[in-house]
Amino acid sequence: MSQHTNLMLPSFETDQDEEVERKTEMQTLNGGGSVWRFKGNKAAKEAASVSIKAVLSRLFDNCSKDVKKTVLPLGHGDPSVYPCFKTSVDAEDAVAESLRSGAANSYAPGVGILPARRAVANYLNRDLPHKLKSDDIFMTVGCCQGIETIIHVLSCPKSNILLPTLIYPLYYSHAIYSQVEIRKYDLLPDQDWEIDLQGIEAIADDNTIAMVIVNPHNPCGNVYKHHHLKKVAEMARKLGIMVISDEVYKHTIYGENPFVPMGIFASIVPVVTLGSISKGWLVPGWRIGWMAMHDPNNVFKTTGDELIWNLNAGEALGKKNWVRISIGVERSMLEDAFARLKSFVARHVKSQTT
Repeated sequence: MSQHTNLMLPSFETDQDEEVERKTEMQTLNGGGSVWRFKGNKAAKEAASVSIKAVLSRLFDNCSKDVKKTVLPLGHGDPSVYPCFKTSVDAEDAVAESLRSGAANSYAPGVGILPARRAVANYLNRDLPHKLKSDDIFMTVGCCQGIETIIHVLSCPKSNILLPTLIYPLYYSHAIYSQVEIRKYDLLPDQDWEIDLQGIEAIADDNTIAMVIVNPHNPCGNVYKHHHLKKVAEMARKLGIMVISDEVYKHTIYGENPFVPMGIFASIVPVVTLGSISKGWLVPGWRIGWMAMHDPNNVFKTTGDELIWNLNAGEALGKKNWVRISIGVERSMLEDAFARLKSFVARHVKSQTT
């Protein structure tokens, strides 16, 4: 069997699937005569259709079955399937030690555990003039969840987002799903794929929430220079929008241009950078990513763009003024907790006249 067989993508559609879909469209009533009142979300279906895997599947389906050659996916984005690309043994040992310790088995905070957030902040701070704190970091399930989260958080009625014409399709998917209008700006191939800043200004309006850049760029492979990124920051400030900078490929540099993090220009415009360990550490299956909020001027607080909402537990679950008791603790702790609650109620309960 070929070593590349595991990279072949199966077909997502079959004749049987199409037949089931046709029968489903024709049948609106069930056996009891009741109308089915649920249906799929059209935005979700449209968003799901925008993916690299779907495109590759269609391409593979059109490959001649008579040619006895394995299709080589040279655009494959997961180097870890090849033996020549291995992550650090130290990283593997650290994960194994964490698993065996039992410390990683508990629920983690939604924003990520403090040691991880602190580690990411320290890692990014090596290249930044405005230092990040752990509170500026939000851990995500890979960079993909970061893309989903930031677009969903910023979405609002009539909003639009500026995306380059060439970009990872997941940005389109989540913008469609969040009902954010996509406005595409050009990259200039004769200028090393720099951003068309005049085009940016022409398509932005009062409903534009952000512009997304990818640096180093996927798929073009270019790395933006310092002076160009500064112009991007100045244009975004002029338009009153934030910059979302996808920096997943910061360790994959082609050519002579050094990587410059967009967070350097946070004093000009607020920046959200998206990153992960997938590419640089060759472990995309670990699904560890982050969002970093570069905002030394506290613009996010003044505009109300918060990524964390502190909810009262009772109200969050539909009730007010109640106490949620967890029974997932040792018996002695539970007995102590009930004793304290009983004592508290006894001290503060209003006496009733009988």
